[in-house]
Amino acid sequence: MLLHICPAADWAAVPDGGLYRPASLAEAGFVHCSDFGTVHLPATRLFRGRTDLLLLCVDPARLGVPVRWEPAVPPEPGAPWFPHVYGPIPATAVVAVHRFPPEPDGSFRLPAELTALGG
Repeated sequence: MLLHICPAADWAAVPDGGLYRPASLAEAGFVHCSDFGTVHLPATRLFRGRTDLLLLCVDPARLGVPVRWEPAVPPEPGAPWFPHVYGPIPATAVVAVHRFPPEPDGSFRLPAELTALGG
């Protein structure tokens, strides 16, 4: 399972059965994703304190586009690699959507309901 951090308004704009195309797809050529053990890293670094975020749970078998595990963008020495989705994400590949609120200090951690699944 891949996880993608998404502003709630962006996900709400995807029509039923449509394609999700975040800005990174046009800018970097791929959609940034994480796994259960790493999603807190980019969330805290890039979105500290934001209260409008969702976690999209994406089934890579339903994507129909390549997924490559690559260094973080921008690269950081010793940082884990992350899954990058090289194409839009079909709404049908998103098997669950979870609220992703920050902790009181603005950092993020995997929501409890996902921890039991694989985090």
